[in-house]
Amino acid sequence: MEFLVIDRDKTTKFERPLGLNIDSIYNMDCLEGMRKLQDGIIDCVVTSPPYDNLRTYDNDVDKTWGEHIWKPIIKELYRIIKQGGVVVWVVGDATINGSETGTSFRQALYFMECGFNLHDTMIWEKTGMLPTQDRYYSIFEYMFVFSKGKPSAMNFICDHKTTAGGRVQKKDLCINKGHQTDGQGTFVRNEYSRRTNIWRITIGKNKDTGGHPAPFPIDLARDHIITWSNPGDLILDPFIGSGTTAVAALMEKRHFIGFETNKEYFDIAQGRINEIRRNPTLF
Repeated sequence: MEFLVIDRDKTTKFERPLGLNIDSIYNMDCLEGMRKLQDGIIDCVVTSPPYDNLRTYDNDVDKTWGEHIWKPIIKELYRIIKQGGVVVWVVGDATINGSETGTSFRQALYFMECGFNLHDTMIWEKTGMLPTQDRYYSIFEYMFVFSKGKPSAMNFICDHKTTAGGRVQKKDLCINKGHQTDGQGTFVRNEYSRRTNIWRITIGKNKDTGGHPAPFPIDLARDHIITWSNPGDLILDPFIGSGTTAVAALMEKRHFIGFETNKEYFDIAQGRINEIRRNPTLF
């Protein structure tokens, strides 16, 4: 068996078996593809799997998605994720016969059963959603953040404008983590603080994602990649779709690998990857 070795820095190397190339995507089933990867090779996973019957790639829902599909995938993710690695699992639930399915919760519990920590339950508040008829408008999806042990990378984005940013204030009983103290019982509050775990990001298709029914917003993928990985890390999206995770990885100087079963979406993704490589300043 041959191995390709890629230096990411002076101390870390990739070794990959069975002919899969780093910085490539594959038109194949993700379970088949992940089984070609060795243990603990992936630093971070950012993905959005099919949602019950909300996102399918053919007319046979039971065949394309269900517990018999996602359980083996989650098990395989635990095997290939490194210690300290993170899986961001963006998911929602269908409403069938008047009831939400709860599949997202079952998946989260199974991640934990396989050994992952549920590091955070984040919310993607989507703008541009259509109203529903018999309940309050549904405008969010879960962004479950699972980790294999404590996350190695936690590069928190600080873009939340603070009310009293920059002022020097009297020191109180609060724990002033992230603030600069002056040694005289006062501290300087930063102008921008860490954002919350509810992210408000617009949905919507664009010309780059073609006919994909549910393209990932580039800001969502990019911000998770920034937060949960470091430059040079290897990012996986087992449901690469129109290629947004790969594009975001390239933008942030990460390596990537992805799988997509649908040839039409695979071609869209490959086209977007080729475009950013030709014209990196466009992104």
